[in-house]
Amino acid sequence: MTPEEPHVPQLTIGERDFLLDGVPYRILSGSLQYFRVHPEQWADRIRKARLLGLNTIETYVPWNAHAPSRGEFRTDGWLDLARFLGLVAAEGMHAIVRPGPYICAEWTNGGLPGWLLRDPGARPRSSEPQFLKAATEYLQAVYAIVAPLQIDRGGPVVVVQVENEFGAYGDDREYLAELVRVTREAGITVPLVTIDQAMTPGMLAAGSVPGTHQTASFGSHSPERLAALRAFQPTGPLMCLEFWDGWFDSWGTHHHTTPAADAARELDAVLSAGGSVNLYMFHGGTNFGLWNGANDKGTYRPIATSYDYDAPLDEAGNPTPKYHAFRGVIARYAAVPAQEPAPARYGPVFDVGTRPRYGLFDALPDLGPRVDREQAPTFDELEHDGGFAVYSAVLAGDGPGVLDVGEVRDRAWVFLDGAPVGVLARDSHERALRLPAAAGRLTVLVEDQGRVGYGPRLGEPKGLVGGVRLDGAPVTGWTVTPLDIEGVPLLAASATGLPGPGPVVLGAEFELAATSDLFLDTSGWGKGLAWVNGFALGRYWRRGPQRTLYVPAPVTRPGTNELVVLELETTADPRARFVEYLSLGPTDF
Repeated sequence: MTPEEPHVPQLTIGERDFLLDGVPYRILSGSLQYFRVHPEQWADRIRKARLLGLNTIETYVPWNAHAPSRGEFRTDGWLDLARFLGLVAAEGMHAIVRPGPYICAEWTNGGLPGWLLRDPGARPRSSEPQFLKAATEYLQAVYAIVAPLQIDRGGPVVVVQVENEFGAYGDDREYLAELVRVTREAGITVPLVTIDQAMTPGMLAAGSVPGTHQTASFGSHSPERLAALRAFQPTGPLMCLEFWDGWFDSWGTHHHTTPAADAARELDAVLSAGGSVNLYMFHGGTNFGLWNGANDKGTYRPIATSYDYDAPLDEAGNPTPKYHAFRGVIARYAAVPAQEPAPARYGPVFDVGTRPRYGLFDALPDLGPRVDREQAPTFDELEHDGGFAVYSAVLAGDGPGVLDVGEVRDRAWVFLDGAPVGVLARDSHERALRLPAAAGRLTVLVEDQGRVGYGPRLGEPKGLVGGVRLDGAPVTGWTVTPLDIEGVPLLAASATGLPGPGPVVLGAEFELAATSDLFLDTSGWGKGLAWVNGFALGRYWRRGPQRTLYVPAPVTRPGTNELVVLELETTADPRARFVEYLSLGPTDF
């Protein structure tokens, strides 16, 4: 290196430590997923990570968000990974990038695109050629962004992860080896890591691959987990790449929390052992829109809209007692900035009356194309990832009858001649109900409540699956409208007239003196979606646990703002109430 050449730092794997330019370096990282946070709030969240004492930001990359259709790779707005990493660098921090291609993350389909999983020959997370070809194209697109931003080129990226907890899923070593090859050939020179749960040697073994360094995921029993990792991998730095400092919530459960003192004690155990760590999550954010995933281990459990995760920084980006407890622990092992983040900001409290805009069924011609099929198709047969579809057929039987569906994925509201008959819910294992008559117009609104993101049901079809029967005879002659749910608030702005039967779109306007975080209280409503100024806040449900939807300040504006609500069931209180702060429901403590 000549005197004119700038110094280019290097991060490498040493005998016992990460080495930054040959000097032992401890990675103190926090997970902050750009796709769950408004872009205008990225810098604020990153800065608060630095003030905690962290030196690194970690993020997944969601394939299905970047590539909603085959051959597409979006990097605009919320998906501007380069901008996000640039903000990390501007704060003087490093970055860990985890592009999968499978990420789990409680994200719909675990990040895998629906268009790929509809191909019957494409086996997810395997060396099957069709899947591997698509995954290679995706990774090359990601690495075209990441490679120039690596530390040895003056950027913030110090580590890239290959796949994600693969040892809990399969043992296709050829697949993992190919991902490593693709990654290196795309110009990634920083250390590559894998991650698996350090509970059994089998998971660590199945998920490891030559050319990578093994890390672990856990949230308790830290000394035992680190010992298991060291026994499996005798050299190199110990790292918990997912230190579970909280947990996610599913609809119908409680709000999961972990006592700050317990989590801090586990974190101290990792750091006292000389380990590096990534807090999962540092800031969870929100499953805006329809991006939440689901789990199914015998019972289907859709993930809630809030991804607060009981993290050190809560859903609204404010420090919690866990933040301060972790800051105290980190200060024992590393320098922590003297500056502390500002205390929580509260939103204005007010309420406003809503009024009906239109009935959902009345607006079907404006919300999606009509498709005629002899048998009831699945969403996937219609190449539809939009969350909702309306099925309709004419029945011509006699007397009452029993309607039976092979499987409902995931919730179906049944109407006969416009009158509600009942609900079939996957999470209750319901698939049949009695109709008061076997003749008339049958209408079924079906909601995909989130695609399973973990385990063997990854990539399963949605909608009405396995056919529909009336008293054992197939129901045929269907008309199906896949709904463009993004069109609901646009149509609401100009629609007039009284709504018909079924789900109703409501609207309201409210005034703000300045932009502000808002907290929309949905506890008096049934089930549905809400938008502010056309921005999709996500799903609400009286089932809970969460009772508020978070409205990021950047989507509000001084003056008049518009709220649009799609209510799928009934409201106990038609007013829209904005409360002071988050209300995420009862906890287990």
